[in-house]
Amino acid sequence: MAAAEPMSEPSNLRRFLPLAVLAAGLVAFFALGLHRYLNFSTLGEHRETLLDLVARHPLVAPLAFIGAYAAAVAFSIPGAAVLTIAGGFLFGTLAGGVYVVTGATLGAIGVFLAARTALGSGLRRRAGPWMERLEAGFRENALSYLLVLRLVPLFPFWLVNLVPAFLGVPLGTYALGTFLGIIPGSFVYASVGNGVGAVFDAGGTPDLSIILDPEILLPIAGLSLLALVPVIYKKFKGNSAHG
Repeated sequence: MAAAEPMSEPSNLRRFLPLAVLAAGLVAFFALGLHRYLNFSTLGEHRETLLDLVARHPLVAPLAFIGAYAAAVAFSIPGAAVLTIAGGFLFGTLAGGVYVVTGATLGAIGVFLAARTALGSGLRRRAGPWMERLEAGFRENALSYLLVLRLVPLFPFWLVNLVPAFLGVPLGTYALGTFLGIIPGSFVYASVGNGVGAVFDAGGTPDLSIILDPEILLPIAGLSLLALVPVIYKKFKGNSAHG
C-alpha cells in the first residue's frame, strides 16, 4: 500500500481569500457610497434615533456597536475617530471606551490573521537575510514596540495592523500590545463623545485635535517611553556584557 502523500500547503487562492475578502469589503464600502454617512453630520442628524435604539436595546446595542467597529477596523475603513466619539456619545466615556477598545482589538486581530495567512511566511522567504534580521530584532521586543506604535499614532492604524504579521509576531503578543496600546487614545476620544451633545446643540463639531493638547499628549508620550524601558535595558545590559 502506497504511503499517503504529505498534506500540501494551502493553495494561493485559499491563502489570499481572507485578505481578498477584506479588500473587497473596503472597495464595496466606497462603491456603495457608505463613506458619505461616516461623519459627524450624520451622527448629529440621527443622534436622537441612535440614543433611542440604545435605550430600547441595552444588550444588543453594545454588541452591534462592537461588531460594527470591528468590521470597520478589519476592512480598514477610515473614520475610527468618528466611531470612537460616537461610542462615547451613545454609551458614555467608560462603557463607550470599553466597547471601542474591544471592537478595535477584534478587528485588528482579523487583519493580522488575514495578512499573516496570505503574505507572512511567503514574504519572509522571499525577502532574504535582511528580513530575518529585522524580524528577529522586532520579535525580541515585540510587545514594547507594539505599545509605542499604538500609543503614539505616528503611523496609520491599518499599517500597524499589517507589519507585525509580516515580521512573525505571535498572535498573543500582537493582541495584548494592541489592546493595551489603544486604551489611552480610545478613552480620550470617548470622553469627547460623552459631551458631544452640547457641541451639536451649539452647531459645532468635535475637536479631534484634543489628543495633541499637552495635558493629554505628554502622559501618552510618557507611557511610550515607559514601554521602551525593557528595550533600553536589554541594549544597556548587552553593551555592558561586551564591555
